[in-house]
Amino acid sequence: MKCLVAVLVCVVLAEGIVKIPLHKHKSMREALREKGIELPYQDPALKYQPNEFASSANMYINNYADTTYFGAISIGTPPQSFQVLFDTGSANLWVDSIYCNTQACNAHRKFNPQQSSTFYGTRQSFYLPYGAGSLYGVFGYDTVNVGGIVINNQEVGLSTNEPGQTFEVAKFDGILGLSYPSISAGGETPVMDNMMSQNLLVADIFAFYLSRGGQQGSVLSFGEVDNSLYQGQIYWTPVTSETYWQIGIQGFQINGQETGWCSQGCQSIVDTGTSMLTAPSQLLGSIMQTIGAQQNQYGMYVVDCSQVNNLPTLSFVISGVTFSLPPSAYIIQYGYQVCGVGITPTYLPSRDGEPLWIFGDVFLREYYSVYDRTNNRVGFASAV
Repeated sequence: MKCLVAVLVCVVLAEGIVKIPLHKHKSMREALREKGIELPYQDPALKYQPNEFASSANMYINNYADTTYFGAISIGTPPQSFQVLFDTGSANLWVDSIYCNTQACNAHRKFNPQQSSTFYGTRQSFYLPYGAGSLYGVFGYDTVNVGGIVINNQEVGLSTNEPGQTFEVAKFDGILGLSYPSISAGGETPVMDNMMSQNLLVADIFAFYLSRGGQQGSVLSFGEVDNSLYQGQIYWTPVTSETYWQIGIQGFQINGQETGWCSQGCQSIVDTGTSMLTAPSQLLGSIMQTIGAQQNQYGMYVVDCSQVNNLPTLSFVISGVTFSLPPSAYIIQYGYQVCGVGITPTYLPSRDGEPLWIFGDVFLREYYSVYDRTNNRVGFASAV
């Protein structure tokens, strides 16, 4: 892991664009399943609910069991390197630290604040619940380097306790949140907001390209869009709630036929920290019936791999533009014979009561996504 991090910390700077390579790894759920441990399904939308514990800063970590794309950052002076999940569905930065000595922490690189001349600590703690245990930590401040962008006095969460096996098999050492500051645990300033206030970007935007088919080549860019990673034009839609990157959906189609399911409005959170496409639970049965999927012993919906090319195309209408997902986008092959449907349910509505979708990696592999903080909008273009 130490050698891997050293390789991944390299970045490319060109014409104001800062590019951070993202590398795909086996998810926590897959790694635990190989050990005979099956994680229970956790509604991804729990991550977006208000915190239950008013006495401390809290962040949900429940739905990271399936995430697979990570990149490198460094913290401190001299720099200490870490693999993190860049997550548009949360706002805080945290990493494993020497304050934690559980098996999960010991399986990863740990930040040592005593070896950083620019670190200063606080007494503010945080608690992160997740499916098979919990993570506890304290906040501190230090210099953070993201792809050559140096942020001074950045809030960093340092783990103090990680019980359970979930993080033990994780391929990342922490999470870097990229959502709005209004949902930041502890009221801390997110990395992106410090980049903006310290005038570190050519433009206050960032963008994700997630490669298809298990290939490497995924990239997170700050400051400008990368024209080589998409084709056609970028279609923009306004953010409907400056909390997460939440947008409106005006229609949902199956094979080009409008279902009417979003005729009264739906919402979607664009979330790089969620691997699947998540649908409102009341619609999931109809979607799976149309696809012809059956549930297996793990509760996963599966289809006959030989029939994938005959499955329907699913489409979303967003600000007058149709964004389609062919079956190759939402069907995930596990081994030689098992083909799973990359669509999972959420049982919670959006905060305004409309049905909630989550555009996770299933959607984001098809569309280059741009996050514009200046104009509070999200852009999609067909990924190359």
